Amino acid sequence: MDINMSRPDNATILMLKNPAIAVVLPVVYSLVALVSIPGNLFSLWVLCRDIGPKSPSVIFMINLSVTDLALASALPFQIYYHCNRHHWVFGPRLCTVVTLVFYANMYSSILTMTCISVDRFLGVVYPLASSRWRRRRYAVATCAGMWCLLLAALSPLARTDLTYKVEELGIVTCFDVLKSTMLPSVAMWAIFLFTLFVVLFLVPFVVTVACYTATILRLLRTPDTHGQEGQRRRAVSLAAVVLLAFVTCFAPNNFVLLAHMVSRLFLGTSYYHVYKLTLCLSCLNNCLDPFVYYFASREFQQRLRRYVGSPCSSSQPPASPSALDTRRESVFSGRTLSAPSVSSCHGDGLEAAATRPFLQRQESVF
Repeated sequence: MDINMSRPDNATILMLKNPAIAVVLPVVYSLVALVSIPGNLFSLWVLCRDIGPKSPSVIFMINLSVTDLALASALPFQIYYHCNRHHWVFGPRLCTVVTLVFYANMYSSILTMTCISVDRFLGVVYPLASSRWRRRRYAVATCAGMWCLLLAALSPLARTDLTYKVEELGIVTCFDVLKSTMLPSVAMWAIFLFTLFVVLFLVPFVVTVACYTATILRLLRTPDTHGQEGQRRRAVSLAAVVLLAFVTCFAPNNFVLLAHMVSRLFLGTSYYHVYKLTLCLSCLNNCLDPFVYYFASREFQQRLRRYVGSPCSSSQPPASPSALDTRRESVFSGRTLSAPSVSSCHGDGLEAAATRPFLQRQESVF
């Protein structure tokens, strides 16, 4: 996302000439597509068919899976583009679509993970007071509002031809060089940057850190009154891993974006080559979502074993299909379940460790 004042700066030209960039980006994007597509397809299948959108967390995760698959479907165009020496041959309209899918996925993932962290925080710290708000209709409304915000924030990209002909190299780039006329003034560029960095990244980042920190502290301070120390340890570890993934995948890219655009607008320098590399990190989140969020849950492990024909690892006999159907509330659900209703392979209980004995909530961090 280099801003063209009169022509691309030297750093951007060198980046477009760099053969290492033309190898690293397609390799990373190919690995992301190979892992993300089957992982998210399976996760979406389990969420929609076996569990169903019965709780806010499941609705948020379905939204995340769909956006991950949308990005994975756009990656082949990026792979060909970079293998073709950063020369775009698919026309300006498809360039706009691919770019919007790419950035909408990144910021949608950030906002969705923030929604999940808030839902988990409310379910653990304020389970009774928040029960009336943790409903499906509010989750659907939140997802709709999130997409309205994203479309409004990214609307300047949708209205602009994002291709640019680099005369020095004889290539046509896609979103690697932005025309300075995309926005009418430096002030509008500053507002655009403020929206991307502060509204779509920094505020959700702070909220996510605060919610997971409060959730972990609450779980650590909760007495082990139901023999659920193992469940609580898994919940705390999983929350820590998700927080680490959030910081690793999204923070570098957005902080480098801020430094690059401020330097380009006001100082005439560029960090675009660094930005392109950190952009790969944001795509890695597509690979982490199925493993960190889904397969860390015992219910997902149970469903996976059922599909591959492997018996449940517990010493107890597996539950019958009818019993499984009655327990489709899943690790994502915020509903209360009695202790006997938990199957032998079920039980990443997060809220169970944080609520009173008569609220035997058997659910995962996610």
